[in-house]
Amino acid sequence: MSSHPVAETVASLMPRARAELAELVAFKSVADFDQYPRSESEGAANWVADALRAEGFSDVALLDTPDGTQSVYGFLPGPEGARTVLLYAHYDVQPPLDEAGWDTPPFELTERDGRWYGRGAADCKGGVIMHLLALRALKANGGTPVHIKVIAEGSEEQGTGGLERYAEEHPELLRADTIVIGDAGNFRVGLPTVTTTLRGMTLVRAQVDTLQGNLHSGQFGGAAPDALAALIRALDSLRAEDGSTTVDGLPGGAAWEGLQYDEEQFRKDAKVLDGVELIGSGTVADRIWARPAVTVLGIDCPPVVGATPSVQASARALISLRVPPGVDAAEATKLLQAHLEAHTPWGARVRTEQIGQGQAFRADTTSPAYRAMADAMAVAYPGERMQYAGQGGSIPLCNTLAALYPEAEILLIGLSEPKAQIHAVNESVSPEELERLSATEALFLLNYAG
Repeated sequence: MSSHPVAETVASLMPRARAELAELVAFKSVADFDQYPRSESEGAANWVADALRAEGFSDVALLDTPDGTQSVYGFLPGPEGARTVLLYAHYDVQPPLDEAGWDTPPFELTERDGRWYGRGAADCKGGVIMHLLALRALKANGGTPVHIKVIAEGSEEQGTGGLERYAEEHPELLRADTIVIGDAGNFRVGLPTVTTTLRGMTLVRAQVDTLQGNLHSGQFGGAAPDALAALIRALDSLRAEDGSTTVDGLPGGAAWEGLQYDEEQFRKDAKVLDGVELIGSGTVADRIWARPAVTVLGIDCPPVVGATPSVQASARALISLRVPPGVDAAEATKLLQAHLEAHTPWGARVRTEQIGQGQAFRADTTSPAYRAMADAMAVAYPGERMQYAGQGGSIPLCNTLAALYPEAEILLIGLSEPKAQIHAVNESVSPEELERLSATEALFLLNYAG
C-alpha cells in the first residue's frame, strides 16, 4: 500500500469499516419478499441513508422504484463549478443458497484466513463501504474535490429493473460527468482492474406440451411423444459438440483483445473437476467476455424421488443467454425463441416467453477518467499497472445510464475478484482489496478533479 496521505487515512479507518460491514451484512436484504421479510431490505436501506447523512450528504432519499423496492440516493456538494461523479453500489444480496453449506453463518461477518466472510461482503455491501471510505479519506485530506452523487440500489440481484425505470422517469437525478460502478472486481487479488465490457442477457421460459395428460410408460412408451424428451432435444441443440453456444443466426466467433485469462488459472477459479474439459473454442477470455453463452437455469420435470413410470405430457425450462457487446439483447431473444421453436422435435407444441433482459455494455477507455483511474491505481497498487478485463455477467443499469447520459464516462471497479465467490456459499471479501480500492477511488476523485 502506498504512503500517500489518502491511503494512510483509509488504513486508519479499516477497523471502523469492518464494524460497519458487519452491521450491513447482518441485514438479510434479499429483495425477494416471498423468501425474506421486506423489513430486512428496508433496514439496510435506512442504514445506508443514515451513513450518507452522517457524511454530510444533503437530499438523502429512499426512492420507491417501480418494482416495489427502494434505492438510496444522496448528494454531497463539492466546490463551485466542479465536475459531478456518481458512485454506484447495491445493498441487496443474493439468497445464501444452502445455509448448511456455509462454514460460518451467511449473515454474520466472520474473519477467517485473512478474509471477511458473509453474504454481500464483496457483492455489493463491501462496495457501499468502499465509497464511504473513499469519501471519508477525502474529507480528512482537504475535502471532496467534486460534487458527489451516491446511489445504492435495492434490487440489483433480482434483475427487476426498478432503478433503471426510475432513472428513465427522473433523468436529471443521476446525471453526472463520470460514473463509478462499484460492482465489478479485480481480475485477481492485487491486480488493479477496470471492467470495460459486460455481456448482456436475456431470460426465456420454454414450455413443451405433447399429450393431454401423462401416460403409463409401459402401455404407451415408444410411440407416445414424451414432452421431457422433446425439451431435452431442443435444449441440446443450443450447443455444438465442443459445448460452444449455437443459436441459429447469433454470431459466436468474436475475439477478446485485452487481458487474457490463463486456462489453468480459470480451471482453478471455476473449480473444474479433474479430467473434465472446458467447453467452447478460442481463448478463455473470448469465451467468457466476447462470445454468447447459453445456460439452462432450471427444468420443471418430476423429481427422481417419487417418480412414476410415466410418459411426460409437459415439461418446461428457464434458459439464460448472455450476449456480448455488439449484439442487441432484444434481437438475441428473438433468435433464441425462433431457435427453440425450430429445434423442438416431433411437432411438439412449444411456447416461449421472455421474462428478463439487459443490454451489453462497452466503455470508452480513451477518456480522461480512465487516465485518472490508471494513475490512482498505480499509487494504490505500487508496481502494478491498470488492466482491462471483461465480465461475463450483466449490469443492465450500466446501459440505462450510458443511454441517458451518452457524454458520461463509466468505470467499473469493485471487490468481486475470483476468491470472493460471489453468488456462491462462503462469499468473502479481502480487506486488503477493500483498503486499496477505497484509496484508489479517493485518489481517482482527486486526479479527476485536477
